[in-house]
Amino acid sequence: MLKLTRRAVALTALASLGLTAACGNGIGNMNGQKIDARADATLGHLFDRYPESREVAAKSVATLIMPVITEAGFGFGGSYGQGALRIDGVTVDYYSAASANLGLQIGAQQYAHVLFFMTQDALERFRRTDGWAMGADVEYAFSNDGANIRTDSYSGLSPIVAYVFAQAGARLGATLEGVKYSRIIP
Repeated sequence: MLKLTRRAVALTALASLGLTAACGNGIGNMNGQKIDARADATLGHLFDRYPESREVAAKSVATLIMPVITEAGFGFGGSYGQGALRIDGVTVDYYSAASANLGLQIGAQQYAHVLFFMTQDALERFRRTDGWAMGADVEYAFSNDGANIRTDSYSGLSPIVAYVFAQAGARLGATLEGVKYSRIIP
């Protein structure tokens, strides 16, 4: 019979934790390149399908591209995805987007979203805050009928413009409100 001491259990737990941390530490892996490739494809799709988004992009100081957000719910729901923050077309950081909710819901969907930071102040607030959550200072541009995404003249005055597109699946009540963005090391 094997007798376990507290010291053996503690050492085993520490070793397991170290191995787990080493497996996902981002050093020497290709996750950043995968996220960048998906971000490139997402921006290409956005610009091809919704040409007016190029004008918004040209006026922005930075762009957060979230290529795939997977959202599901059955009473309790949540979403998760990873993306890239770009300034002048260069990736400067990687972020995850996550949310959780509770309520009358059922279904699953995937979508992409792109946030255009229209002011330096909005970008700095986003980057300074640990776990930034989207709030009321965002102008949304949704594609709900398969036609062009439309933004009004107000979008030029909003500090952040969000495009939500490429929806697949069915789920009631898709929104970006309550999504928490956190910096990650892919």
